[in-house]
Amino acid sequence: MNRFVVVSAAVFLLISVAYLPLLNELYWSTLTSLIPPVRVVADLLVTNGTIFTSDKSLPFADSMAIRNGRILKVGTFTSLKELLGDGTVEVNLEGKVVVPGLIDSHVHLISGGLQMAQVGLRGVSQKEEFCNMVKEAVQNAKEGSWILGGGWNNDFWGGELPSASWIDEISPHNPVWLVRMDGHMALANSLTLKIAGVTSLTEDPVGGTIMRLPSGEPTGLLIDSAMELVTSFVKEVSVDERREALLRASKYALTRGVTTVVDVGRYYPGTTDELSWNDFQDVYLWADSAKKMMIRTCLFFPITTWSRLSDLKLEKGAVLSEWLYLGGVKAFIDGSLGSNSALFYEEYIDTPNNHGLEVMDPEILSNLTMSADKSGLQVAIHAIGDKANDMILDMYESVAAANGERDRRFRIEHAQHLAPGSSARFGQHHIVASVQPDHLLDDADTAPKKLGFDRAEKESYLFQSLLNGNALVAFGSDWPVADINPLHSIRTAVKRIAPKWDHAWIPSECISFTDALTAHTISAARAAFLDHHLGSLSPGKLADFVILSTSSWDVFSKDGSASVLATYVGGKQVHP
Repeated sequence: MNRFVVVSAAVFLLISVAYLPLLNELYWSTLTSLIPPVRVVADLLVTNGTIFTSDKSLPFADSMAIRNGRILKVGTFTSLKELLGDGTVEVNLEGKVVVPGLIDSHVHLISGGLQMAQVGLRGVSQKEEFCNMVKEAVQNAKEGSWILGGGWNNDFWGGELPSASWIDEISPHNPVWLVRMDGHMALANSLTLKIAGVTSLTEDPVGGTIMRLPSGEPTGLLIDSAMELVTSFVKEVSVDERREALLRASKYALTRGVTTVVDVGRYYPGTTDELSWNDFQDVYLWADSAKKMMIRTCLFFPITTWSRLSDLKLEKGAVLSEWLYLGGVKAFIDGSLGSNSALFYEEYIDTPNNHGLEVMDPEILSNLTMSADKSGLQVAIHAIGDKANDMILDMYESVAAANGERDRRFRIEHAQHLAPGSSARFGQHHIVASVQPDHLLDDADTAPKKLGFDRAEKESYLFQSLLNGNALVAFGSDWPVADINPLHSIRTAVKRIAPKWDHAWIPSECISFTDALTAHTISAARAAFLDHHLGSLSPGKLADFVILSTSSWDVFSKDGSASVLATYVGGKQVHP
């Protein structure tokens, strides 16, 4: 009897142990059913609009939910209303169009902010106006202080190049340094030339030109690397001035719907490669740590410092914060069309025997590119002339073959004039064309005068040809060379109608509105390896978007006429 009881107890125990997981599961499922599920509630619900997402999986929506600064869900109001809660702020768009936060793929952000507080000569169309603006700056400055500024374009007043003689009489005690709108030429007065020791005996540096009178005396104009003869004497702006410039520039960008920029820094031919690093340390890291960043910024550094950037990215990663990203390295191979220093196969017709300049030794540039690429860095190189672009295309192909296949996204900045067949090579070799549409507004008149009608028509700003070849095309402004204004840039790329023209310049290269908008959004993000974070209004991405003044997508896409009503970054309204 006792043994029977013991056996029965043992069997019961075994059965209990066998069924314990089932009982446990039943217990927890019962308990869970009694606890209400955690309900996700949006911080912000944007409704009743036409939302262009720049995401092919859902190109358009009428509503968008945002939580913790990121896109939670995009779709119809019916599919999103379940995300409404007590703390949700609802914005009724009343039919307005929304686009992703616009990305400018090529700016000199701090330079632009500094120039806003200097002598601004953009748009000046007469010699007298040019001189009067310099005179006014001198009258408001202390004797001996530098008069700095830029943005002038001699083509606006008929093409005559300025000279020191224009401003010497009005600036006898103040050194003057005025950079042309393209950043590849600058005017110095005679006092500046004296301070820098530039005389008739000074030789042209490699990659630069000192413009001279027939007597050999300098005119005051210095091109590309020759600018370094003066820039080393210009007093560097203070840290506080540069910090103020960043904030000033960022506020301005937000008024234009720009929420992200690729900043290639204060690095031009003729400047030291330390400026970009100084700005990174003194300005950007300060702004990020002090929570003063207003727009997201991807930084590029001089290619000569590739190893420093490589070490920093290994230590910190590419994403320093949601505001600050480490991009790649930047270099120059030639100058600019307006300064007659872009490198072409054929000579300039307005300066015979001049084909432009190689502003960096090609072998040195190739070696630096090889090393930077081998370390995993993205490389971006400025090339404007047809020969310059072919040189960089050849070099990129050679480097890729030597270092092996990977997703490197080599970039050519500007890609302005391309020889026949060259546009197809971008797509074939996965090279990004980082272009600036608004530059063509100036060059529509200038290029034929410098290159001849046929060359200018065949190889200038070949946006549609690049797209036809499956190139990744990213749009930017090159601010402060041109204004930072993506909506204007989009209209330019679609219409290609220069001021005082009534027809398109090279109409076969006009692109569609959607392609143009994409080049300022998701394509621009991909071109800088930012497409996992931004560039489209997709779930999980940062909630950067722009509300436009128009209520009609059809009208907007037809003529591009709209203005920025409001700019949001991380789901928060930051303009106005």
